[in-house]
Amino acid sequence: MIRTTLAALALGTVAGSALAQTTVVIAPEQETLIREYVTTHTVAPAEITGVEIAVGATLPETVELHALEVPDVTYRYVVVDGKTVLVEPETRKIVHVIEK
Repeated sequence: MIRTTLAALALGTVAGSALAQTTVVIAPEQETLIREYVTTHTVAPAEITGVEIAVGATLPETVELHALEVPDVTYRYVVVDGKTVLVEPETRKIVHVIEK
């Protein structure tokens, strides 16, 4: 019984860690700053085929990522279909999508 409990706890810890790595919380104030930055720093929208624009998807190396000069935000961004897509630069994984 102790082994089963320990195994369940270990599995829960691993699952929780995996979830924590993929969940990004952007505070409303940060999202407002990001929207303002993207609005005032116009970039050409990216045309991305073969990739669903959703959290967890990986963007191809051919997609140009743009720097965000917003306090406490280390992500890069790209604009796709009017949406601002925040991307982890090292992995190129989408971490947050800001709708129009």
